[in-house]
Amino acid sequence: MRQVKVLRMGLFCLALPAAGHAWALGVTVKGLSGPPAENVVNILSELEPDSQATRERLDGVVRNRAQQALQAFGYYNAKLATHYPDADNRRVVIDVEPGERTKITQVDVKLEGDARQDEAFEEVMRSNPLKVGDPLLHSRYDGFKGKLSTLALERGYFNSRFRQQRIEVRPWEESARIFLDLDSGPRYRFGHVHFRGSQIEPHRLQNMVPFEPGDPYLAGDLATLNQNLGQTDWFAGVAVRPRVNEEAASTVPSQWWSESTGRDTTADPSSVLGGPGLSMARELTDSQPTVVPVDVELTPADRHQFEVGVGYATDVGPRTQFSWTMPWLNRYGHSLTNSLYLSAPEQRFSGEYRIPLENPLRDSYRVRYGLKNIDNEDTKSFESSVQLARHWEFSNGWIQDLYWQTTYEDFTQADQNDAVLLLYPGISWSRTRKRNPIFPSWGDKQELTLEWSDPSWGSDARFVRTTFNSQWVRMLGSENRFVGRIGGGAMATNTFDKIPPSLRFFAGGDQSIRGYSYESLSPENDDGELLGGQHMLTSSIEYQRHLTGNFWSATFVDTGNAFDEWWPDELKTGAGVGVRWISPVGPIRFDIAHPFDDEEDSWRLHFSIGPEF
Repeated sequence: MRQVKVLRMGLFCLALPAAGHAWALGVTVKGLSGPPAENVVNILSELEPDSQATRERLDGVVRNRAQQALQAFGYYNAKLATHYPDADNRRVVIDVEPGERTKITQVDVKLEGDARQDEAFEEVMRSNPLKVGDPLLHSRYDGFKGKLSTLALERGYFNSRFRQQRIEVRPWEESARIFLDLDSGPRYRFGHVHFRGSQIEPHRLQNMVPFEPGDPYLAGDLATLNQNLGQTDWFAGVAVRPRVNEEAASTVPSQWWSESTGRDTTADPSSVLGGPGLSMARELTDSQPTVVPVDVELTPADRHQFEVGVGYATDVGPRTQFSWTMPWLNRYGHSLTNSLYLSAPEQRFSGEYRIPLENPLRDSYRVRYGLKNIDNEDTKSFESSVQLARHWEFSNGWIQDLYWQTTYEDFTQADQNDAVLLLYPGISWSRTRKRNPIFPSWGDKQELTLEWSDPSWGSDARFVRTTFNSQWVRMLGSENRFVGRIGGGAMATNTFDKIPPSLRFFAGGDQSIRGYSYESLSPENDDGELLGGQHMLTSSIEYQRHLTGNFWSATFVDTGNAFDEWWPDELKTGAGVGVRWISPVGPIRFDIAHPFDDEEDSWRLHFSIGPEF
């Protein structure tokens, strides 16, 4: 009598006695190719047959596993012939006569419970890969069932269970029927969020919670909460844990059922869910409140953090930087950062005091201050500045700063010298996007700044100044990388002699036009000394090709200049080749560039460390 087989497919080990020396079995499959043959080889290659085991016993295990491997691809009527070329049974050759492939003749997939009105489940059901007429692939069945189970957990259906989950195979008909019935039960909703261990005012933290009590549960919202808290830098550790009721989250009745019926449910929990205990178990789980409170355990960050960096670049030579950060000063989350930078042409001390507002990640007031001394080429300057800024970070990734800056600068630029006090408002927008922060495979950066100064409010100079910068990285395949950049600035003023060097424009150097020394390009006086320009335009295009490991080659062309008119009389151009090494501390770039119009300095080396942006 023919009988329908209900199969529960899975991989398991059929162990042979481990006595004596063992080795991996070599497998050759004939009569069949592609993924089914590869599956036979992969499963049988895991065998380590004992040298003392008989060929008959080994052959039984080989045939059993090979049949399972073929059935996973729908070959239920395959005939196998095995041959062992070696006397010690180290290799096996399997001739496969696959026969007709089992096809799906019925697909009965049902969804019950609150998930029937959930768009995410509707989308998964529409993408059901199990189609009538297709060959039976157990991987598709397992994958689809796993997707439903995972989605149920991610979206808060903690009482979900499969009423049916089986494949009925009729090998004599080469047919299979699939039955999958998921009862999602009710969808849980978020309860209140409880913070523990925080040194920051609770209402500040609540403003970073991306959901309200009563919103449908979504695991992604918990990940967002974890990320938001981590981005504040207030905490050394963040642990977000949903408090799901154990009885409500479990699909297996607890010990009360075993004690009341005398039946052991640990071996096969599905026997209880399909038996008379189902209604009683569901009454227990359904009686639990479908609310998930969230516990957040926080560990305060160190109040004082120090960092020392040492580097080298051809623009400035050796350089070092020391920073002192206090990520939280009080219970309101104020923070302070100070930095000292030292190089031969420039020494700089700067700091920022940050006052977060209602949304600490998006809105804040910032007080920036600094002292800077420069002695480079024809520029000597000592600058002190204070800036008051309102800072916004928008959901689309753009950052906006609206600020008022006060700058006092005592300078000598070529044959010009002065000491000026500048008071001016400004506004800036910026956005940075990238994948893989150390060596981006894709990314771009945009910056735009507008500033305005006028003697009517006490400033020593009148000007309108703007700067812009755009950079991008794109990949073509996995071996070709393109890096582009365009930037510049413009200034309108009738008191240029009052404009300090920090606001004039200079070009040339590692990040500007390679082949020329750092800030060596600008309009000059009659003695050939640099004056700085009212405008600047630079651009660059670079092609990189993967060599081996972490090494890439580079070919580039840079062009641009600093000038006084609205368009330069000439553009300075440099081109060259280089090597990139992706080190653990970031990309290290070594370039050799040739300036096309400078015969005295025909080649220049450029060396720098750090990503493009």
